[in-house]
Amino acid sequence: MNIFKFIVPLIFVTLFSVGCSGMSEQNKNTAIGAGVGAVGGAVLTGGSALGTVGGAAVGGVVGHEVSK
Repeated sequence: MNIFKFIVPLIFVTLFSVGCSGMSEQNKNTAIGAGVGAVGGAVLTGGSALGTVGGAAVGGVVGHEVSK
C-alpha cells in the first residue's frame, strides 16, 4: 500500500506534463514545479494530503519564479 502513495502522484505528473505542449515556458515551469513539489511533499510527509497540497503550492511558486 505504501508504494501506491508514491505511484499515483508520479502517474498524475506524467499525464499532466503530456498536456503542456501548447503552454508558455513560464506555465510549463509552474506546472512542473507543482508536480515535483506534490511528489516531494507526499514523500516527506508519508503521503499526507496536506503535505502533498503544500508541496504542490510551494513547487508551483518556485517554478513560476524561476522562469522570470
